[in-house]
Amino acid sequence: MGPAAAGPFSLHDPAWLLAALLLPALLWLRQRRAQPVWVVPFASAWSGRAPLPRSRWPELLVGAGLLLLVAALARPERVEERQDVRREGYDLVLAVDLSGSMLAEDQERDGARVNRLQALKPVLEAFTARRESDRIGVVTFGGRAYTLAPLTFDHGWLRRQIARLRVGLVEDGTALGDALALAVARLGQAERSEAGRRKGGFVILLTDGANNMGQLAPGEAAGLAAAKGIPVYTIGSGRSGLVPMPVFDAGGRKVGYRRVQSDLDEEALREIAARTGGRYFRAVDPDTVEAAFAAIDAERKIEFEARRDLRARQGFAWLAWPGLACILSGFGLARPRGARRAARAAAVAP
Repeated sequence: MGPAAAGPFSLHDPAWLLAALLLPALLWLRQRRAQPVWVVPFASAWSGRAPLPRSRWPELLVGAGLLLLVAALARPERVEERQDVRREGYDLVLAVDLSGSMLAEDQERDGARVNRLQALKPVLEAFTARRESDRIGVVTFGGRAYTLAPLTFDHGWLRRQIARLRVGLVEDGTALGDALALAVARLGQAERSEAGRRKGGFVILLTDGANNMGQLAPGEAAGLAAAKGIPVYTIGSGRSGLVPMPVFDAGGRKVGYRRVQSDLDEEALREIAARTGGRYFRAVDPDTVEAAFAAIDAERKIEFEARRDLRARQGFAWLAWPGLACILSGFGLARPRGARRAARAAAVAP
């Protein structure tokens, strides 16, 4: 149950407030007629027959008490709204290629040439920011596969880890099958959250090359995912054909470019997606990368289900009891002094 949001006081039966208009009329009639107006018990104490007390406190107390009772009958209440939110989401693992070919500068963002990884990182950060209900993990791979971030709800920390991604963080090469197998293993080891129901898990595998290292072939890893019912969405990054690859000197400074052949294995990525029930996307520039992640986000999105529970806190007793106390006090003060002395004497007589 979510926190309650208390609203302002309102009146359930505001028509009772019209009764308050009768009080001035009764007071006017009392002053005009010699006989008392029999409206409430002990009203004879207000009449002209008995000596009126010098103090006006009895009249003020009874009048205030009647106003409080009228207000109580109008039933003031404060409505509290509570929301019972059922939290659901997915477990998903991003498998990101950090091989040397990700340095190919065949992408452009804001008019500047960027490499494939630089074009990808802002999209990954935005994607994780949109999926607040999901547990997300990151696997990085080159010649080997590593877990950069386990499944977590701490997306702020996760985005900081994504910002640290760089080519050279792992050995060069493309162990595509091992990366997919590690992502599937991380989903299989994940315990179901006690905070809400999980809808299942899936993998997003992003690469710009072909499998050339590792112990498992991509088809074998796809079989593991299919056996566990884990869809794999594959994204082929980069342009086809010859692409510009930067050349660095011994100090790590870029000194020029050379043309290299892009070796993306689209057939393997399509097979992985088809075998596991996912989809394949071709991402040749930042716009198509964003479109691929937007399509995955729309396809595997959870809508929250919230139930509103309205509760009213009644204020009847807060007004009725003080009003009754005022009326009784006014009646007590309105009794003639002789009657009060006689009552006291009778109370102490043997």
